[in-house]
Amino acid sequence: MPLPVRTLLISESASRELEKNLWNDKYVRAKMRTNGRTVPVSVRYRGGHTRSYPKRSYEVVSKNQAFHYNAEYDDPSMIRNALSFAFFPMIGVPAPKTKHVELVVNGESLGVYLEIEGVERLFFNRRRIGASSLFYAINDRADFSLLSSATNRRKSSLLAGYEYRFGATAERTKLKSFIKGINTLKGAQGEAFIRSRLDVNNYLSWLAGAVLTGNYDGFEQNYAIYRSKLTGKLRLIPWDYEGTWGRNCYGRIVESDLVSVAGYNALTRKMLAYPSFRKKYKLILENALNGPFAESRLMPIVEEMIGQLSPYIRNDPSRRWSYGDYQGESGVIRNYIRERRAIVRAELQQL
Repeated sequence: MPLPVRTLLISESASRELEKNLWNDKYVRAKMRTNGRTVPVSVRYRGGHTRSYPKRSYEVVSKNQAFHYNAEYDDPSMIRNALSFAFFPMIGVPAPKTKHVELVVNGESLGVYLEIEGVERLFFNRRRIGASSLFYAINDRADFSLLSSATNRRKSSLLAGYEYRFGATAERTKLKSFIKGINTLKGAQGEAFIRSRLDVNNYLSWLAGAVLTGNYDGFEQNYAIYRSKLTGKLRLIPWDYEGTWGRNCYGRIVESDLVSVAGYNALTRKMLAYPSFRKKYKLILENALNGPFAESRLMPIVEEMIGQLSPYIRNDPSRRWSYGDYQGESGVIRNYIRERRAIVRAELQQL
């Protein structure tokens, strides 16, 4: 089946502006044609180190809805983000929808890109989730601690590492109060505080997803945090899962035990010190190992995605990786799942 085509039309002056402001997140005006319909959009380059790559990624905004078009330049399979976001809902955690598309800019095909739904108001509306606030965890200072890992001194702001997206002004104070409370309250008072402010099942399920997929960069950044209107509690959504399933964010193969079963941030350390939370987390992991985190569930998704993209990857000279590398990725992911299952089962005995 042919991939959907997304066509960006960017004027010469806007293209020059994009190149001139490569790192400053400034949008330029453009048009996008999708399914025969052309609409005005705003577009910018996106990503961190990937902006210096020959094949760049884009963010396109139309009518307050953002879509990310990821070149997935470091991922030889092109499916690690998509596979991760297909997996998270299997364990009860909402995740962005994805679709592989052919991206055409000013008449030139740039090959295969991954279209990722932005986490914005419409993300919640589509799922009938009420959200009072939304913050993005944009760097490793979003680790729920009071101290900076770089200086070991108190952070200048407890919201360092977060980008505010929407919500009343008081929502900033509430998030700061949560971070302060988890770091200062102890014993039964600390446990009760966490239960009253955090959706524990969501958090531990999100943690299990990051642990199982092996996202080393997913614990202290690369997530969205929102407050549920229904319960008033904080919940997490995963973001940026390219460095998973046996490779890191630069595409290098890594050991399947790179990520500890206990994760890496201050909130997780605090929670897993309580037997009740630890017991619940172990149950979530065991259910995942006995259900969705298995070859029988995941490999059909892998094979379908790789099969769909195969003719496009074979004919795309702009890819960093060879077609031979691409063909071997199914085996890399399968091997990771096998090894990771055994590692997590063994670590569960020590948790």
